[in-house]
Amino acid sequence: MTSHHRWHRPAVLATATLAALSLSSGIASAGPGGWVPSPGSDGAGDSYYPQDGNGGYDVADYNLKVDYAPDTHQLTGLQTISARATQSLSSFDLDLRGLTVDSVKVNGRTAQFSRTGDHELVIKPSFPLLRGLPFQAVVAYHGVPASIHDPALGANGWQFAKSGGAFAAGEPKSATTWYPVNDTPRDKATFHLAITVPDEWGVIANGRETGSRKTANGTTHQWVETTPVAPYMTTVAIDKWTFDRQKRKDGTPIVSAFAPGTPDSTKQAEARLPEILDFLESKFGRYPVDAAGGIFLAEPIGFSLETLSRPIYSGRAGNVDTIVHENAHQWYGDTVAVDHWKDVCLNECFASYATWLWDEAKNGVDLDAQYLDQVKRASTSFWNGKLYDMGPGNEFTYVYSKGPMALHALSKYMGQAAFDRVLKTWNTVHHNGNASMQEFQHYAEQVSHRDLQGFFDAWIYGNGKPAEQYLYPGDLKPAA
Repeated sequence: MTSHHRWHRPAVLATATLAALSLSSGIASAGPGGWVPSPGSDGAGDSYYPQDGNGGYDVADYNLKVDYAPDTHQLTGLQTISARATQSLSSFDLDLRGLTVDSVKVNGRTAQFSRTGDHELVIKPSFPLLRGLPFQAVVAYHGVPASIHDPALGANGWQFAKSGGAFAAGEPKSATTWYPVNDTPRDKATFHLAITVPDEWGVIANGRETGSRKTANGTTHQWVETTPVAPYMTTVAIDKWTFDRQKRKDGTPIVSAFAPGTPDSTKQAEARLPEILDFLESKFGRYPVDAAGGIFLAEPIGFSLETLSRPIYSGRAGNVDTIVHENAHQWYGDTVAVDHWKDVCLNECFASYATWLWDEAKNGVDLDAQYLDQVKRASTSFWNGKLYDMGPGNEFTYVYSKGPMALHALSKYMGQAAFDRVLKTWNTVHHNGNASMQEFQHYAEQVSHRDLQGFFDAWIYGNGKPAEQYLYPGDLKPAA
């Protein structure tokens, strides 16, 4: 887990004076993380996507102002990033794909910048940034956003709707297609968005609505997400929405948006969201986000996505099971995010198992019988599917099918009471942080007072059909 200390809207620093004092003090230490300024890393070091994200700083808040013209697809943005240097920086990188950068300022002074690779924006401040101190970077940019093609999932990032609107959705990459960002799940930040569109268009995004106002260019819509969010979980969607607004019993706002042509069956499924969140709370603990809802597209894109507080749904996925799955991610995947992408089972295995738990509670499904039937029907290729360190591009495969089976077997192996306690407290232990599969294993061992290495080797870290002691633990018995 990586713990971040947050700074809110830091003041502009007298960087030149501080830099001079530091460099003349005689106590400077060389090397990364020391006091001598050096370039921040151009990648965050993920084992699958090492160039995604950057090093040398920690973002506290993104404050993004965007003008978007649906008729031309032109986006004009002004991004203000509040961050803290984790090393003394002579330069640092942000991630941005394709769009044209017009200017950069750091702590109020014009900064040099250059572009390298397919998404690196390299920024050199007028004066070095000192380790441990907050700084602010402001990037003005414009252009027509372009999506990223994923061989398995299709288009990711900024995408255009047939209605003429647009939306942002993608995993593991998305945010870089529409704003400058430190694109790693390990650097979460709060997110302020003010987006101006022509008056006839509606906007929905993460978090809470904080107002709208008329401008010369249309209407500016303001949304604020105060729960620290991983960049790929941020979203905005522009269309001629039908909105549904309600509240949970505790006052949490629920805002859902339906694209033109959304079937009544989808709206009826989303109407059950308060019931779904109540159920998930009973299994996973208190709802960990400050808002809720859903964004229901007309487009049948290749996935639905757990964008924080307000999942975004493919036009062909407006059903209760998908709504349960994506909202379970608010606990597993969003407020507790992966440490590295090889840990993605911590997201998808658990959200998939949430639909099993829902079917048991609401539809009377016998989970033991379901599990045993799936064991009986499983193929060799199924057992060889990996749930951990499955390789880049293979993250979103067996985690949806083999993953919930592994968790059901784990509930029997470690004992139901201990398993239920782990499910309900995991988010509290790692709330707003990141976690690895090894940390989950160790926590499950701590709660159950059992050595679970053999089980995790059989189901999670290895592949092949698990030995019978792990395949049929507890009161699970092989199907006749």
